[in-house]
Amino acid sequence: MEPQPGSSLLGKEEQPLYPPSSDERTLSLLSHILTLVGGFIPPLIIFLIKKDDSSFVRSHSLESLNFQITVTIIGIILAITIVGILLIWVVLVAEVILVIVATIRASESKLYRYPFNFRLIK
Repeated sequence: MEPQPGSSLLGKEEQPLYPPSSDERTLSLLSHILTLVGGFIPPLIIFLIKKDDSSFVRSHSLESLNFQITVTIIGIILAITIVGILLIWVVLVAEVILVIVATIRASESKLYRYPFNFRLIK
């Protein structure tokens, strides 16, 4: 199976339909990086406030929100198993790496999709 252009183990990037403004890039960047201190709350707030104003911000905040929900679900599942407790650090390291990649893509005005994500909110 051939990887798609812009696709890798670190996620998939695409060019947006229009170039985002500086404010849109900033909000998109914040929807990713603030998850390291605030969990799913920052992307949820950004999504609820800006979902109708900017498709770029909506895409990034929704992707970040879904990723944080995914990480939370995986963390809960791992926390209730003995083997999972030993592996939870792998999930946390992967989360930090992927959040940094997503933040960089947002700052480059690119749309980003996490490589594994339960897209529960659409």
